[in-house]
Amino acid sequence: RERATAEALLSLVLERGYAGCPDMTELSKKLARLYGASLSVDTAVNGANRVLTVAVSGIKTGFALNGENLGREYCDIVFGTAFDPVMKQGVLDPEFIDIEREQLREELESEMNEKRLYCLKQARRKFFGDAPAGVERRGYADELSQLTPQQVTQAFWNMVHTARIEMMCMGIPAELVRQAAQPWLKRIALERAPVSLNPMQAMPRVQAAEFSEPMDTVQGKLCMLFTGAGIVSGQELSVMRVAVALLGGTATSRLFRNVREKQSLCYYCSAGYTASTGMLCIDSGVEHRNAERAKQAILHELDQLCKEPASEEELAETKRALKNALLNVGDSLGAMEGWVFGELMRKSTDTPAQVVQQIECVTAQQVQEALASFSLSVTYCITKAGGQE
Repeated sequence: RERATAEALLSLVLERGYAGCPDMTELSKKLARLYGASLSVDTAVNGANRVLTVAVSGIKTGFALNGENLGREYCDIVFGTAFDPVMKQGVLDPEFIDIEREQLREELESEMNEKRLYCLKQARRKFFGDAPAGVERRGYADELSQLTPQQVTQAFWNMVHTARIEMMCMGIPAELVRQAAQPWLKRIALERAPVSLNPMQAMPRVQAAEFSEPMDTVQGKLCMLFTGAGIVSGQELSVMRVAVALLGGTATSRLFRNVREKQSLCYYCSAGYTASTGMLCIDSGVEHRNAERAKQAILHELDQLCKEPASEEELAETKRALKNALLNVGDSLGAMEGWVFGELMRKSTDTPAQVVQQIECVTAQQVQEALASFSLSVTYCITKAGGQE
C-alpha cells in the first residue's frame, strides 16, 4: 500500500523513453520506422500482487522490406524500457515525473465521469477495505503532490531487485529473446532477491452491507459483490466459469433473459468471477426507481439456480458460448498473453483446449453447488435518492 502511488506513476514514466532513446519524440519516430510498432507500459493488480507489463508489438521480421531484424529491435526497446530508464543525477527524470504526475492526477480525479466503473470501484473499496487485494491500481490522488522523484526511483529499483520476471515472446524466436535479455539480467543478477508472489486469498464472509450514493444521473448504477467459499482451480474453476456464465455471462443467461428482457428492470446486467479473490460481481444499469426491484430480481434468479438445476438446454447453450470464447483465444496475441499469464499466476499450465474438455464435464448439480457457495457482502447503488446504511 505504501508504494502504490509511486508504482502506478512509474509505469507512466517508463513509457516516455529509455536511456537508449531518451526523448519521447525520438521514441515515437523509432517505433514509426519499425513499421508502426507500439510500446506499452501498464500496471495491474492481480489479487494481492502488482504486475508491471512492458510490451512491444509489431510486424514479424519476415515481413520487413529491407531485411531488418525487427525481433532484435523490439527486444532492445523492451529491455531498455524495463531496466534502463532515463536518469538525471541518480533519479528518474524529474521532468518525466512532473508531466506524468499531472496526467495521473487528471485520470484519478475524473474517475467519476464513467459512472459504471466508478460504481464498481466504490463497491470494491467497501468489499476489500484495507486488504492487500484492495490496493488501488492507479494509486491515490491525495499522495501525488508529495511524491518525490526519489520515491518513484525507489519503486523502480524495488521492481528490478525483487520482482518475479516473466518474458513472453510470440512471433519472435525464444532464443533471440534469451540472448537479448542476458546482458540486462547479468547487470542486475547480484542485486536481485525476488520475493514470493502473494498467494490468492478470498475475503472472509461478512454480514451484507448496503451503500447508496446520491447522484443526479440519467441512469442509476447497481453493483453487488458476493463472497465465495474460497479460491478454486482446475476443474472447480471450470465449474465456476459455467455457473457464472449461466447466471449472467452470456446473452442467454438468466439475468439477461429474465431481469433485463422479460422484466425490463435494467439496461444491462452481467455477472463476472475473479479467480484471484474468489469474488462474484453482478453489476447493472437501472432506472433510479427500479434499483431495489432490480436487486431483488437478481437475488431471486441466483436463488432459483441454487434451488433448482438448470435445464440441459441452458447448460448446453452456456457451454457452447464458453467454448467458442476459449477457442478464439488463439486469434489474438493479447488474448494468448493474457491466458498464459493468468495460468502462471494460478501455477497452472492448462490450455484453452484442456479447459474446453473440463467444461464439457460440468453438470447442472455442480453449477447449483458452485452458486450456492456465494453470499452477498456489498451492495453499492448510485441513485437520485441517496442515503447510506
